[in-house]
Amino acid sequence: MTHTIFIDGEAGTTGLEIRDRLEARTDLELILLGDRRRDVDARREALNSADAVILCLPDDAAIEAVAMIDNPRVRVIDASTAYRVAPGWTYGFAEMDLRQREAIAFATRVSNPGCYPTGFIGLMRPLVKAGLVPADWPVTVNAVSGYSGGGKAMIAEFEGGPDETKPDAFRAYGLSLKHKHVPEMTKHAGLERPVLFAPAVGNYRQGMLVEVPLHLSALPETPSIERIHGALVEAYARTRFVEVVDLDETEAMTGIDPEGLNGTNEMRLHVFGDRDGGQARLVALLDNLGKGASGAAVQNLNLMLGLKEDAGLS
Repeated sequence: MTHTIFIDGEAGTTGLEIRDRLEARTDLELILLGDRRRDVDARREALNSADAVILCLPDDAAIEAVAMIDNPRVRVIDASTAYRVAPGWTYGFAEMDLRQREAIAFATRVSNPGCYPTGFIGLMRPLVKAGLVPADWPVTVNAVSGYSGGGKAMIAEFEGGPDETKPDAFRAYGLSLKHKHVPEMTKHAGLERPVLFAPAVGNYRQGMLVEVPLHLSALPETPSIERIHGALVEAYARTRFVEVVDLDETEAMTGIDPEGLNGTNEMRLHVFGDRDGGQARLVALLDNLGKGASGAAVQNLNLMLGLKEDAGLS
């Protein structure tokens, strides 16, 4: 059986990445509008005739597109921020809980996670669930992404300017501490207190590191590095795309390349720290355009259509 897929916003960064992952597959048929993609009637027809729709649009446009869908059989994956904490929408991070795959498979509305939240939730949710980090704990997350995470405007800024307007090597942003990812990170990590999110962009195209520093000696149970690591291992023992790196391997490392998983749907979690000390650095490595965006969307699409979870992602 061939399933029909419409990517609304296929010309954007995430849309193009998703199309690249889908167009060679024989089990899917893409509905392509070409020059008619701005035609409201053509879009409405495509939105209501596809088996599944993937929205790669700004928040307001995504909300508008969802309102145009009146066919109850159409299944929707939204890659914007619009529905990530909304009632009635299933969060599309398949590995975050034992039953999340099943929830995605039966859902008609799935919100694709953000790239930074994927790394943060991947690190923090198992620890909160295990009681190692209290739900009301003040948690800080530091992260750096390649400039492709900023979309076409930022890509043009970093790749298209003359030498005299060369962009920064590293730029901190979100300085108002009101980043739109904070509600998503807080809710799906199981936290009650908003996280302190400190994002940055580096002068490279894609790939990211998401880091959570922890004072283990200040936590109620004073968990060891081994207990923190063990909780992550247990949480992802039966997952395909999330790997928890062995402590011995992590201890031997002297650095992490944020581009190390580019082009994949993988995420790698590290627990750094002195086994006899009271501090830890938890680090997630992923491709912001892969597991952090288009790869996750394809994974969710596969689950929703009852297809092999890693189809188009291996």
